[in-house]
Amino acid sequence: MAPKKNFPLRLDPKLHQALEQWAEDEFRSVNSHIEYLLREALLRSGRLSKAKLQQTDDSPEQ
Repeated sequence: MAPKKNFPLRLDPKLHQALEQWAEDEFRSVNSHIEYLLREALLRSGRLSKAKLQQTDDSPEQ
């Protein structure tokens, strides 16, 4: 799997609080929940195909 891209993200505190609670409800970190939500939105909008997503998620078996 390719290394993940790091970048700063500024959020309204109330938005972050809501995301934090939602992530906790889903047993995820806030970071992984934001990544999940963005991935789902990209798939629904047709801007990311499942085939392309699988290519980036595949890691060699050890």
